[in-house]
Amino acid sequence: MNAYRQNPQMTFGGRMTPMVKILIIINCIIFVLQMIFEKGIGFDVSLYFGLVPYFVTHKGFVWQFFSYMFLHGSLMHILFNMLVLWMLGGEIEEKVFWSKGFLKYYLICGLGAALCNVLFSYTSVIPIIGASGAVYGILVAYAIFFGNRMLILFPFPVLIRAKYFVLGIGLIEIFSSVFYTSDGIAHIAHLGGMAAGYIYIMYKIKGPPLILSRIFRRKKKPQFIVIDGGSA
Repeated sequence: MNAYRQNPQMTFGGRMTPMVKILIIINCIIFVLQMIFEKGIGFDVSLYFGLVPYFVTHKGFVWQFFSYMFLHGSLMHILFNMLVLWMLGGEIEEKVFWSKGFLKYYLICGLGAALCNVLFSYTSVIPIIGASGAVYGILVAYAIFFGNRMLILFPFPVLIRAKYFVLGIGLIEIFSSVFYTSDGIAHIAHLGGMAAGYIYIMYKIKGPPLILSRIFRRKKKPQFIVIDGGSA
């Protein structure tokens, strides 16, 4: 990994890097298959491959921790997630994690979102679907490594630094998780994806806790190149 201090500049989207491209294709193919099963056959895919906390905790449907993030509830749902993945994920893959590392980070954020949701609603039978948890983790990574980038808030002609934008998103999710618990949006999962991404990146930057380093007494080569203390 590499950490960069970025000078303020505007961005309108990244290039289509290999892993971002693969993830977008996989999500789109699965969405089409999902629509065929649900609209054509009448088979509710989300009950078996979405994240149903009760099924995970009481029936052992552990595959749902990963399968849920490749399902989506509507065309707008998948378009939003894939748009953010393309706009911000490409640069993170290319300049920070590289392809395999980016896939690992993406899945860790999605898993963190799932774990957080199951922890806070382990008896729920309502399926959670979507790549939003992983995408919110991408937002966190972008804020950390490219926090000074200027983003345009559509449809309003407003410029805002990426780190402030992501901080605002996080605060909105915290507020919504408390006061809008029945709006059909998994705010806790979004926060879980953000937390998982932040913890993973901080762990990679600072290494294992000091006590573990003393126990194993093994020095690791730094995986980050930090210039001027980072951008966040």
